[in-house]
Amino acid sequence: MNKTMSITIIGILCLSMASIAMLSAYAASPSYDSATQASIAAADWPMFHHDLAHTGYTTAAGPTTNVLAWNYTAVGGMWSSPAISDGVVYAGTLQHGMMYAWNATNGHLIWNYTAGGQIYSSPAIANGLVYFGSTNQRVYALSTTDGHQVWNYTTGGEVHTCPSVVNGVVYIGSSDNKTYAFNAANGNFIWSFQTGDNVISSPLVVNGVVYFGSYDHQVYALNASTSDKIWNFTAGASVESSPAFANGVVYVNSHDNKTYALDAATGIEMWNVTTGYDLCVQASPAVANGIIYTGGSFDNNIYAYSATNGAQIWNYTTAGGIFCAPAIAGNVVYVTSFDNNTYALNAQTGAFLWSFQTHGLLYSSPAVANGLLYVTSYDKNIYAIGQASAPSPSPSTSPSASVSPSASATETPKASETPGPTSNNVYYIIAAVVVIIIAIAVVALVMSRRRK
Repeated sequence: MNKTMSITIIGILCLSMASIAMLSAYAASPSYDSATQASIAAADWPMFHHDLAHTGYTTAAGPTTNVLAWNYTAVGGMWSSPAISDGVVYAGTLQHGMMYAWNATNGHLIWNYTAGGQIYSSPAIANGLVYFGSTNQRVYALSTTDGHQVWNYTTGGEVHTCPSVVNGVVYIGSSDNKTYAFNAANGNFIWSFQTGDNVISSPLVVNGVVYFGSYDHQVYALNASTSDKIWNFTAGASVESSPAFANGVVYVNSHDNKTYALDAATGIEMWNVTTGYDLCVQASPAVANGIIYTGGSFDNNIYAYSATNGAQIWNYTTAGGIFCAPAIAGNVVYVTSFDNNTYALNAQTGAFLWSFQTHGLLYSSPAVANGLLYVTSYDKNIYAIGQASAPSPSPSTSPSASVSPSASATETPKASETPGPTSNNVYYIIAAVVVIIIAIAVVALVMSRRRK
């Protein structure tokens, strides 16, 4: 073998080894779930169901007792689930459509803002702004500092869903049958996707893909940049539940009484399980440590299923319906019931630990941060349960923000866009495979010429 040929083959082998190393690094890269958990401070629960994958899970410890730390009486009942960021807890009211900000440790009012309509939407906090929707058809962005309005956008229907904010984009659904994407800084329209019915399901955004359900019985997966449909799955009834994501699987509930596990890349059904009552399942599932937790709505049960095959692990029966997503902190599941109680259960066995009773219906998902459990109720109160693990920052209290309305963001035509892959990792895999194929071909050619 001559010197030139030796150098050529060595170079090809190096390229092949580099490609294999690239593939190995991709395979060994941390999952979205672990990366997400690491990026959210233990003292935060900054959006509906904690993170962009809507797992409803935090590694931080929750309260071990049902002692009341504080409560605050607002102007109206609350079905908006709390969000906590940087020592401040946020939630909105139904009556008067008021968004509040409280000190998360002691419940002192920091500011409030009257949006109008009713606020079912749970807020999301990102980059110094609070995002939420209202039944007055608008999506709002307020300053976390003093509650002044930064922008709003008027959709074509009531906005019940909870926003997700990622890479400078706000994703949110509307009762005008659409899911929207807006510029998070200024509210400028980016795209909308039309479904066949109301969108009550809150979008989750993972690896460049937006997942959500619709009352048209579909679960959708869209390219987050372009809104191009990647796949859709047809359930047996309306999908009001917000999906949850873990380890390449999307979990979602439907009004057909079923919890579905779908392959996140293809939408292919992996398994489904039926609850024990012939009415809708509205609650969004939570997922942690290989277990799916979900409410059975009118059958009064919370269920724990294997995330792998849907086998039931345990169930716990309350005295009322369970319509809201559970929250998991460490090894404890917290769930609200229409019997006005919030329950703390052992996550592995379902054993009862304690409960806390309010004076009104609970139609919001609990949130856990800084050792406290936060729950909103239709009795007009937000409750902080437990004992704070450490003092939170105490923003200076200011009067209710006096805000003058700003112009709604102007919708701009959707640009002509080319569908892209759902993740940049796809490019790396393709490039590595191409390099290996070329390397094999060149070696074969060199060896052929050598024989000649």
